[in-house]
Amino acid sequence: MARRIDVTGADGVRLAAWEFGDPAKAGAGPEEGSPPDAPGVLLLHGLMGRASHWASTARRLSARHRAVALDQRGHGRSEKPPEGAFTRDAYVDDAEAALEQLGLGPAVLVGHAMGALTAWQLAAKRPDLVRGLVICDMRASALGGASQREWAEWFASWPVPFATLADVRKWFGEDDPWVERPNPARGEFYVEVMAESPDGWRPVFDPDQMLRSRETWVYDAHWEELAQVRCPALVVRGLDGELGRAEAQEMVRVLPRGRYAEVSDAGHLVHYDQPEAWLTAIEPFLDSLAGE
Repeated sequence: MARRIDVTGADGVRLAAWEFGDPAKAGAGPEEGSPPDAPGVLLLHGLMGRASHWASTARRLSARHRAVALDQRGHGRSEKPPEGAFTRDAYVDDAEAALEQLGLGPAVLVGHAMGALTAWQLAAKRPDLVRGLVICDMRASALGGASQREWAEWFASWPVPFATLADVRKWFGEDDPWVERPNPARGEFYVEVMAESPDGWRPVFDPDQMLRSRETWVYDAHWEELAQVRCPALVVRGLDGELGRAEAQEMVRVLPRGRYAEVSDAGHLVHYDQPEAWLTAIEPFLDSLAGE
């Protein structure tokens, strides 16, 4: 189960945070599943994602941590202001506000893709709030304008509305031109970001807002901010993901206290493709932070 906690982000944007844990046992305290004074973990999804993508990870971690996942602005149940800011500063400030309002800091930040970039930018900005960092399949190098154009064309190719969730699973798991081989986990990932409308199933986010969010990082490299991260940091990549081994190992070298983990038989959606192997990769790192 998950408990929603409302957070006020930058510029007053309303954000939904979700605390995950097993139902409290009889006689237990008010915190669901988390032990008293449990260290905080804030989980940040990637572009187009939502907090519920972290549900299995957060529930597993909740035995020893207070694990909270944030629907970032424009995503999930959080506000999607038509004229709102979708800048790097806005995303980072939102995560900072969430840590402070939830009383999680100093916390471990676990980020996937865009969420990982937000996490390491916040760790560089507010080292007092971040005691550890997990970076999942996010590149520090610039991706360039061609990448942004490809994404715009990809969004335009989506056959929305989808008639059924089965159609969503099939298109994103098999028929999408970006899929090299059938990937049921990818289909399930995108089912999670669809909502039923009068004419069928559509994404809960605005694709234009996603492109606006993405264009604020694809043209720049982010090595300088990575080098400013002082806490222990684990770089995790899927063997078939978007972050190549050479770049991942260079990121580890640039990070003052960097470590490396690799998950086989996984692509970009590491935590969806191989959930157990993902947890096996990150749990020893989290345990090692007990004395930090």
